[in-house]
Amino acid sequence: MRLADAPLLATLRDPRRMARLEESDWDLLLRQARATGLLGRLGALARQLGIAERIPRHVWRHMEAVLSIADRQRRAVLWEVRLLSRALAGANVPVVLLKGAAYAAADLPPAAGRTFSDIDILVPKAALAEAEKRLFLAGWITTHHDAYDQRYYRQWMHELPPMTHIRRGTNLDVHHGILPETARIKTRPDLILAAAWPLPGHPGIHIPCPADQVLHSATHLYHEGEWEHGLRDLSDLDGLLRTYGADDRFWPELTARAHALNLAGPLGHALSHVRALLDTPVPEPVLRSLCRQGSLRRGLMDRLFLDGMACAHPSLRHPATGVAQFLLYVRSHWLRMPMHLLIPHLLRKALVKAEKTEPRPADEEKQDRAPA
Repeated sequence: MRLADAPLLATLRDPRRMARLEESDWDLLLRQARATGLLGRLGALARQLGIAERIPRHVWRHMEAVLSIADRQRRAVLWEVRLLSRALAGANVPVVLLKGAAYAAADLPPAAGRTFSDIDILVPKAALAEAEKRLFLAGWITTHHDAYDQRYYRQWMHELPPMTHIRRGTNLDVHHGILPETARIKTRPDLILAAAWPLPGHPGIHIPCPADQVLHSATHLYHEGEWEHGLRDLSDLDGLLRTYGADDRFWPELTARAHALNLAGPLGHALSHVRALLDTPVPEPVLRSLCRQGSLRRGLMDRLFLDGMACAHPSLRHPATGVAQFLLYVRSHWLRMPMHLLIPHLLRKALVKAEKTEPRPADEEKQDRAPA
């Protein structure tokens, strides 16, 4: 099945078709939507369009369940944001919410029906130690205690080791950049911090300006290699672009911002794919100005990305999908670290994985199962 022809993509392009579907059409659509994390978005679109009552009741129950989870998560995020504001009060540390947390807290279009597993924030690198100290005193602790993992995050990456709250169990990622320190692309997190908008009712908490919301989402999608969430992230971008792009001034601002942050590459891929898969109204001059790679190279990269986005559900996959996933995994690491760091890192990950999966002698397993 060609990705653009999948029932899920056809429904995202024309959500009103949900009111016209036969019962037999829903089975594959539901499975694709659930696997890609977009079932809640379909439910939110059905509500917004006033067609929820025309969806079969047993189908709507699935959507309604995800919408309930998304609503509960949004309330939890607002509470966590309030506590983060309190924990960092007085430190003079500007805090910028990223991606899912920003969408939920500011009630942005991608928040509709969206679920997520952690909260991402951006703080200045110079304030990282102060922020970590205050978060620790508020109950946030790091979860990766291995010496190598600590060095990996603190020396090479763009974030602290992941944090978890000791009482609430919520997960927090504290970033000081949007790309690793060792990444091949160098960007300017200070510009993102300087242009961020304050979040009303939450002192010291901000969200990225509209152009930076789009740029960060595109950069995350095309550099992190989390392709099982690729279609969800592309749908996020569609929601942002349809909202902000209604103002003609947004497009030149977005293009200029992409060049200022050195992120024109991921933005070009994102705009090309949202237009091709979701019919997002992207002006042709904007697309041409960002997509200047040779036609052969661009065609190969497009094929690779689209194959990667097809990995979430078996009905979307084809024989080349596994190869594309592997190549995109290698690419994400190649973009993240130079070879002299990357090769030892991947070897270490492979050894650790092998140790975890190595079968133990039967007598050790019996001992583990023995009652205390």
